[in-house]
Amino acid sequence: MSPIKSGSGRIRQEARWVLGLALALAAVAAAQGTAPQLSTPLPPLTSPTGEASAPAPKPLTQSEQKSLGSIFTKSRPGSLRLEQCPVTGSCEPPDGEPDGLGSAFVIESGANGTLALTAYHVVFGAKKLVAVTLDKARYPVTVLGYDDGHDVALLKINVPTGRNLSVLPLAAAMPKVGQSALAIGNGNGDFLVSKTGRLTALNVAASRADFPPGTLELTAPLVPGDSGGPILNAQGEVMGIVSYISAMPTPFGIATRSSYAVPVTKNAPILAQLRGGLKVDAPVIGLRSFGNGTIADEYFPTLGLGTMSGVVFSSVTRGGPADKAGLRPLKPLKTDQNGIPTRLSGDVITAINGVRIRSFDELLSAVRARQVGDVIKLSVVRDGKPIPDLSLRLGPRTITADEQP
Repeated sequence: MSPIKSGSGRIRQEARWVLGLALALAAVAAAQGTAPQLSTPLPPLTSPTGEASAPAPKPLTQSEQKSLGSIFTKSRPGSLRLEQCPVTGSCEPPDGEPDGLGSAFVIESGANGTLALTAYHVVFGAKKLVAVTLDKARYPVTVLGYDDGHDVALLKINVPTGRNLSVLPLAAAMPKVGQSALAIGNGNGDFLVSKTGRLTALNVAASRADFPPGTLELTAPLVPGDSGGPILNAQGEVMGIVSYISAMPTPFGIATRSSYAVPVTKNAPILAQLRGGLKVDAPVIGLRSFGNGTIADEYFPTLGLGTMSGVVFSSVTRGGPADKAGLRPLKPLKTDQNGIPTRLSGDVITAINGVRIRSFDELLSAVRARQVGDVIKLSVVRDGKPIPDLSLRLGPRTITADEQP
């Protein structure tokens, strides 16, 4: 679940080319009776590695709903709307609008300043952040620390001296499956609204390599804009930070199947580390992919990419590890009378440090298992022929910040 953010003209142009390539390859396959596997559905429900999911969670009782309603009223003042604003100009209507939108919540406010927690992907790449409180007051925000892999960030809310904001208490212990849960967020542009549900699993394994591990699973129907907001228990304590959702497309948009939150407790070691300025970036190669970065095996020879399937990509980050190593994205080489590519040029990544990879998610998993600064070797097929292994040093994900769509 990512912030709603506008891309640059260059990115929009690239996205159109990538979509065109995907549709063209699909057309090639359709003419031959089979469609290449260019994309996957939205992340499916994940399987927890810890406590088992409840197969059919009970709906909230009237008593639970009433209790959570009271908690919402009490906790709403400690919740925040986060806006990614243009560097120049306003993001406050009617003069402008935010480039991105998310949620956060206050965990400390007093003589030592005002601190808040959010999901890191909400603030990733932001040049200018503003926090909006329940009374519509607006305050500039500074990112003090973050852990990209666990999707959590600590913020300083720059309120005037002498003003304190309402604080949400953190839970002392991990929750249990079956507990009622309240989320407060800004989904779909709403302002600090509530959504309720029930916890269905703990310690859930990430369904994708770029999602945080060990999350809480709940039934609350969260949507983009709720990211970074608090998940509260029946005692009004924060037990998680909204991170991502599992959803399926519908004719009217997306339908949330399950929501996931990064667990948090008041004695969690990560909080002290973030207060100390911890900034942990996820490692990247600096590639952008269409779909899941795969084409059905039988189409590699047809398109001139060789007989060994692997990971294909649409662009490289300028000045990033892949760019410095000389990796080449796919480009149409020949097209038919309808403009459909019949031959492609570019690189296919087939292994990392000798370990075979076949999909972009496998590539992502192999990279995320390492650290920024690690050197890896890529086995590559270029224009249908193997080339000597390419060595590159992994960079921080911050190098891709300007490429976020």
